[in-house]
Amino acid sequence: MRTLVPPRVLTAVIALCTAVVAIAFTVLPASPATATTGAGTAAAKAKAAAAFTAVPHGVPARPAPPATPDPSLQDHALASAPGPVDNPLKGFATFYSPGSDENTGYPHALQWSYFGLSEVMTDPNNCGSYNWSIVDNALDEIASYGNQAAIRFYMEYPGGTGTHPANAIPHCFDGHVTYRTNTQWGTTSPDYDSPYLLDALDAFIAAYGARYDGDPRIGFINLGLIGLWGEWHTWPYDTDTSSDSFPNYMPTDAHAARVIQDYDNAFQHTKLEVRYPSSGGGAANDLDIGYHDDSFCYREGSPLAGVTLPQSLGGADYSQLQADLNEGTENKWITDSMGGEVRPEIQPSAFSSWPGGSGQVDNMKACIELEHTTWKIDQGSLSYSPTDPNVGAAVRLMGYDLGVTDAYYKNSASGTTNIGVRMTNDGVAPFYYPWQVTLGLKNSSGSVVKTWDTPWDLRTVMPQKIRAFPDWGVGSDPTYLDYGYPQYFQTAVDLSSVATGSYQLVLRVKNPLESVSANAKKLRFANATQNADGWLGLGAMTVGSGGSTASGSYEAEASGNTLTGGAVTATCAGCSGGAKVGYVGNGATLTFTGVDGGSGGPATITVHYATAEDRTATVAVNGGTGTAVSFPSTGDWNTVGTKTVTVDLAAGGGNTITIGNPSGWAPDIDRITLS
Repeated sequence: MRTLVPPRVLTAVIALCTAVVAIAFTVLPASPATATTGAGTAAAKAKAAAAFTAVPHGVPARPAPPATPDPSLQDHALASAPGPVDNPLKGFATFYSPGSDENTGYPHALQWSYFGLSEVMTDPNNCGSYNWSIVDNALDEIASYGNQAAIRFYMEYPGGTGTHPANAIPHCFDGHVTYRTNTQWGTTSPDYDSPYLLDALDAFIAAYGARYDGDPRIGFINLGLIGLWGEWHTWPYDTDTSSDSFPNYMPTDAHAARVIQDYDNAFQHTKLEVRYPSSGGGAANDLDIGYHDDSFCYREGSPLAGVTLPQSLGGADYSQLQADLNEGTENKWITDSMGGEVRPEIQPSAFSSWPGGSGQVDNMKACIELEHTTWKIDQGSLSYSPTDPNVGAAVRLMGYDLGVTDAYYKNSASGTTNIGVRMTNDGVAPFYYPWQVTLGLKNSSGSVVKTWDTPWDLRTVMPQKIRAFPDWGVGSDPTYLDYGYPQYFQTAVDLSSVATGSYQLVLRVKNPLESVSANAKKLRFANATQNADGWLGLGAMTVGSGGSTASGSYEAEASGNTLTGGAVTATCAGCSGGAKVGYVGNGATLTFTGVDGGSGGPATITVHYATAEDRTATVAVNGGTGTAVSFPSTGDWNTVGTKTVTVDLAAGGGNTITIGNPSGWAPDIDRITLS
């Protein structure tokens, strides 16, 4: 049985690919500067991020429902509008062409580039010496157009690109690594199982990550390095040796897995993608690595069968999504990006029959929805009309499509006040990076006069609907299931330094590329009030003087308070009144009742607490959304410390303050005081 699908099996195909790429590439002169990294760096590098957890196969469990808006805030509904088609890190990528206008053709914010390994590993006598100038020159020029790059290294490329070599095996391998000939493509394949080669790749990947992990110029990295075009196959010299006479040129699963693990060790921030779910025996499937389908939505053979859609939708037994189902990784999109390339033969007509397909073009909408496609190389998009409604619908569906449905805030506020937004995602995938979300105020002339960075994480805004695989048995195709929720974010902002007056409340997401390019394309929302400068208008706000006259002290152990779950009153030598409330958290709460908010408005609560270890808790007013607060250790359970939090109180004595922690322990509480 075929275990690796050949993504290009016709001479005409390679001719087309070579011609397109040859036009697209020109090599820039290499800088004499080099960087050297010793072997073993990747193996020694500890994983900085939290342990990755793979999503089980089958119908995915829905995320936890979001918090609800603070009931004291006023709801401001925002009008929707079509999202931009050139939002960052999604949609089409075109080939980087040095010296050319990189923003021609269909609007896009991604560009694609190959690099031969020998173009960086240039010293024939030292495999640990790297000249990165060809990469940096490309990334700098791509960034100058406001775009981010998706890149891949290779060692064998049939016919070459015209400017990048067909044989990109570094000369420092000569005499150490056995070379074989792939007669089908006329390429030289190194022995991918060579210990010398594997050691060199260990060191290269470590250096690659040390230099470029988290680089704002890069959006996605294909693992590459192995096989034709770096696509992790050497067809017909592949693992399918039972049905042909060709030997296997691919590495063993163990050695391929070693390369995959090297990448996972070296890159903690930049999103990675490998060609197949089965690559390296499925080594990437439990790692923070996505996939790239380089024959996207193509149909081949007789009768025609899809190489993306699963067998249940007319796909071949070796299709990308069938491999996902076989490996149990069809939900990997929840944590990792899905990239690749629209098969070159169908690029001119890929969206002509949208949402379906015709001839060699498979059902394009189904391909995007079931793969949860974020981006694709599509050089043919250079000839697409920017107003083509079919292309626009496809691109907006790809990746994220974020909109703000409501903003929650007080029309008139002063001091410290809460601001919230409800955000939806009508795309097929989340946004995969923790870009900074910032709130701001614009004055009457449109100038931003105040900003506040928020802790809001766009990665939690999941697609509201997902398309079910027929294999899940939950309905006939197409069946759409509820998945994500409209996500609610809320944070407190301090208006004390803002002059009294009328303002527009605004929100933006900062593209880190702005730190290196003034032309960086802004992440924009699907809203009518989205501005070209990146700021989304949330509505009018008046900032004025005033505040609460709340004051007083309230004991935790007072008989009028409400304790739920396992929360109990306990003695405490260092506490006011000699008592406290403990075992708050893990669902148990302490609610102070009858809290006097004075004239109402912002008030500062000082929490008097004791804890022998660092803990966190939420502080909620009148049943609203809690504010998360960190409580450092006070040294032991009888020594009292204080922590302040600003909240909005209603006027009068009917307020409640609830302290809890839904998933961990809160500190023991002595009392609260208001000012």
